[in-house]
Amino acid sequence: MSQRKAKIVRKTRETCISVEINLDRCFVSSVSTTIGFLDHMFELFAMHSGIGFKIKAEGDTRVDDHHLVEDSGIAIGQAFKKALGDKRGIVRYGHFLLPMDEALSYVALDLSGRSYLSYEVNIKFQKSGFNYDLIREFFCALANNAGITLHIKMIKGRNNHHIAESVFKAFGHALGRAVVHLNSEKLSILSTKGVL
Repeated sequence: MSQRKAKIVRKTRETCISVEINLDRCFVSSVSTTIGFLDHMFELFAMHSGIGFKIKAEGDTRVDDHHLVEDSGIAIGQAFKKALGDKRGIVRYGHFLLPMDEALSYVALDLSGRSYLSYEVNIKFQKSGFNYDLIREFFCALANNAGITLHIKMIKGRNNHHIAESVFKAFGHALGRAVVHLNSEKLSILSTKGVL
């Protein structure tokens, strides 16, 4: 089996982002985005996915966090797509139901090559701190650039932080399951089309 890893560097006039992915976790993950809350969510994702993940990102957060969050989703999505290669032998599908105190979130995904996002998460508005609406923008950018069919649903929750944690952890678990190789002697692509 060839190494399933990728490095993507994305530089624009608004952001500079470097992402490394190793689907077989051959290095310790590290995260630095200049946005403390985003660092925490990415650390949770890396831990719960079992995927080697490094990101270093900076951008025009003096304006707001939007460009950095969205561009991180773009770069991470591109890195996943590259690391997956032709997807030969992967499980392809993943799902996970995750409780985080009073919050409960469900994530289901298909590494189909077709991007789609269903995002049903009701996080309450707050006047300061991280803009939780950007979580949807992140997952939209990631799904579009990785070619993932992604369903994210908040079942219940009250605390914004707990809801966000449950979403990122559930996504990590679901993705970690989908990228696993099937245990078979002849690895094939899990599609009647013969290609994903």
